[in-house]
Amino acid sequence: MFKQLIVPMAAVVAWQAPAGEISESDMLKSGRRMVVLDVRSQDQVLTGTAPKGAGETFRILNGVEVLWEGKNGESFRILPHCRKLCLVSVDSENKAWDIKWQSELNNRAMATHSVVLKGNKVPTDGTDAGPALRKLIANAGNMGYEKQQATIELPRGEYHFYPESATKLSYYISNHDQQDMQPVGLPLVGLKNVKINGNGSTFIFHGAMQPVLIMDSTGVELNGITIKHDAPYYNEGKIVEIKDGKTTLEFAPQFRWEVKNGHYFLMGDGTPRKPGAVLAFEADGRMVATGKAGDMPWPNKCEKLSDTRVRFFNDAAKLGLKEGQVLVYRHYGRPHPAMVLYRANDTVLNEVVFQDSQGMALIAQRSRNITINGGGCICAEGRIYTVSADATHFSNCAGTINVTGAVYEGMMDDAINVHSTCLGIEKVLSEREVIARYMHSQAVGFEVFEQGERVQFINGATLENTPELGKIAAVQKLDEEHLRITFEAPLPDGIGKGDALENADWYPAVNFIGCTVQHNRARGTLFTTPKPVLVKDCKFIGSSGSAILLAGDAQGWYESGRCLDVKIINNYFDHNLIQRYQFTDGIISIYPMVKKPELQKVRYHQNILIEGNTFRTHRVPLIYAISADGIIFRNNDVQFDDLHAPMHDKKPYVLKHCGKTELQQF
Repeated sequence: MFKQLIVPMAAVVAWQAPAGEISESDMLKSGRRMVVLDVRSQDQVLTGTAPKGAGETFRILNGVEVLWEGKNGESFRILPHCRKLCLVSVDSENKAWDIKWQSELNNRAMATHSVVLKGNKVPTDGTDAGPALRKLIANAGNMGYEKQQATIELPRGEYHFYPESATKLSYYISNHDQQDMQPVGLPLVGLKNVKINGNGSTFIFHGAMQPVLIMDSTGVELNGITIKHDAPYYNEGKIVEIKDGKTTLEFAPQFRWEVKNGHYFLMGDGTPRKPGAVLAFEADGRMVATGKAGDMPWPNKCEKLSDTRVRFFNDAAKLGLKEGQVLVYRHYGRPHPAMVLYRANDTVLNEVVFQDSQGMALIAQRSRNITINGGGCICAEGRIYTVSADATHFSNCAGTINVTGAVYEGMMDDAINVHSTCLGIEKVLSEREVIARYMHSQAVGFEVFEQGERVQFINGATLENTPELGKIAAVQKLDEEHLRITFEAPLPDGIGKGDALENADWYPAVNFIGCTVQHNRARGTLFTTPKPVLVKDCKFIGSSGSAILLAGDAQGWYESGRCLDVKIINNYFDHNLIQRYQFTDGIISIYPMVKKPELQKVRYHQNILIEGNTFRTHRVPLIYAISADGIIFRNNDVQFDDLHAPMHDKKPYVLKHCGKTELQQF
């Protein structure tokens, strides 16, 4: 049992205004089983009682360490020494807490200098490094408060983390499978101005777990760290024989699998999972150019020949495949991304490399100002693929996203995806009040709207934005999928059930500069934000779908945010669009999902400059555009060849329901 942090009663002089009860609705708003509290000042004590519920366990954490653990109805008194507190219902549904803040007699002095915490005692011998490193993180968080910067300096080495000791937290993650509890290896929660220098270290995470969480923090910086799991989430098998309608694959020892009852199962995170499809790669990492959808069906009926070989009762030759090529076996589960940024501001990642993930590599939500220098998703030795979904994904962020000099290769989805999450209007209660719904099952729960924020109204049929913005007077979370939103003014004319809402205060600008995107499934980059987007001096090599996609919808993924200022300058495009994926009909695809574009008065995407780029491509459209105005394609060096079979109608430009354009002629 964890002991309470007791504060002598003599230190308490007066009650502050009570915080009162944290209701089930409050819990639901913050996380499935967790609520995060601001520590009002560093001279206060939190007191109260845990929720009631027979035999249930409750915890209070400083974001990293457990400060108190108790059963239903037990009292606690905590001197936080931190900026945030996490109240967690460990094995129960959302429950109400009764809490109060007290003031302490003597204020603690504020530090104004920087400190370095040495990580020499964090083990690098394969044992669990989590407890020791989390202790350093807690110490760093306890030291700084407002004016100090703390640096954790780690000797270069391999650090292993295990789910048994991980910090169990509960929160929502956009675009992923929702978990009741997340076992977090490195929780960087409630920190300010904390830096971790890995000096080229590798962090290896075992089993099913969330490697890194940066939440409710400002100024966190990670330097020189490679993140991977002890076993890849997906498997790669080399085709060694195609004979008599059967295909034999060889799997390297690093891949975990089993054959049970004549069927093949992936075992990367310890849970048997049936593959949903395979993707084919050449031995040098390039995807096989099929011209069709990259995910190929692959019956997994098979027989085990040895510890490294499996014979499948499927003829790879009928799919146009041959011996020597590599198949990546994938499924569609996304339980744990490698890194989550949630309500994190001014985060910096320098030379942070992702080699594997159980979801996306990095997902950022409700965060502001993110900088990525170098690093990226880079294949481990002997591997074809890196991460199992997007390399980086930014949902409802703000400020500026700067990505410079990173390498993204072998991902099962986009290198970068920037968008808003819009909610559908399910019911109009009055002229100022609606019920809005999170429309996609993998994008629920996290804050999309807060009181006082502005709202953009979107016509569901045409995707047109209303000229006027709304402002939220109140928002109530009814359940994981539904919000009751009250506006300060009546809804715009024509807006009602079937239309959508997005937050007009949470759009980011994006600079994607000097990066390399190569040999990945789906798209290279995806942008859906009205703030300025600059893609400059990048290389797009063999992205199997479009190299750049400007998307937007209010009926599928509900990922919105029309583009109003996009510059694509001085980039190199080398034989992209070798396969067909969602929204990928041109090397640069401008493809919002508009139900009735013929009814539009204003086109969705606007002001797109494509200039000074080099294209080396087989005969596919350079631009495919729907509902765009102000496309300029000029001064680009374009060379067509017959390296791959042509796709579509071979025209360099395909434009539908578009406005003004200036297009280079050939």
